[in-house]
Amino acid sequence: MHLFNKIKFSTPESVELEFTLAGIGSRALGLLIDYHVLGLTIALFIFVWVTISSQIIDLGLDTFGSSFALWMTAIAFVILFCIYTGYFVFFETLWQGQTPGKRFAKIRVIRDDGRPVGLQQASLRALLRPIDEFLFIGAFLIMLTKSEKRLGDLLAGTIVIQAQKTHEKNSFTISQEAKSFYISLQKISDLSQLLPDDFAIIREYLQCRNGMSNKARSSLSIKLAEQVKSIINLNILPADISADVLLEAVYLAYQKSED
Repeated sequence: MHLFNKIKFSTPESVELEFTLAGIGSRALGLLIDYHVLGLTIALFIFVWVTISSQIIDLGLDTFGSSFALWMTAIAFVILFCIYTGYFVFFETLWQGQTPGKRFAKIRVIRDDGRPVGLQQASLRALLRPIDEFLFIGAFLIMLTKSEKRLGDLLAGTIVIQAQKTHEKNSFTISQEAKSFYISLQKISDLSQLLPDDFAIIREYLQCRNGMSNKARSSLSIKLAEQVKSIINLNILPADISADVLLEAVYLAYQKSED
């Protein structure tokens, strides 16, 4: 396995994206932190559960008699499994592919086509995690496969990438031309047709464009702008509006509509 493997793929909008894979070290660090958080959560739950169970027994409210302890144990195991899987599903869905551990390790999960993970992908990854951790099956798969995927990633159609420049990338600036154009853009286009996943692609380009060569940036922005114009039903674009300005304006207009 090479250090800092990169992967390229084209989105459904025919936009080529390149990401750096997270690697076994970053993933192990993120998982270690997550397990510390999970361990504290589970320890707190067990303490509360045992306390409540003991009080019920002391008060003689256990209607199941001698089988009460077995029932409480079985229910506790079900809840513990829900906490274990729910932790990863909740955070990866809510935080766009990141858990507290992944955020600390500066990595995140995305779909194979570059889009953010959804509930389905996060659930599959969480349910298959116990199998991946059995005899370190997942670790071996990550080290031996080119795309560095564990079983959960293979079945969910996801990859884990580095996101070490997230804060820098999120600070990209919107040009004055785009700030002026986005107001009229709302009148001459139908931004309601733009889906969150489409917005994510635009944002990804705006975040990464400064690291591209001029030729690659120009080609990608034009291709992406054409796709966006089709989606939002923008038939006529002012001659002085470049592809980058259009994408910035669409980004700004969509962001304003979500506020």
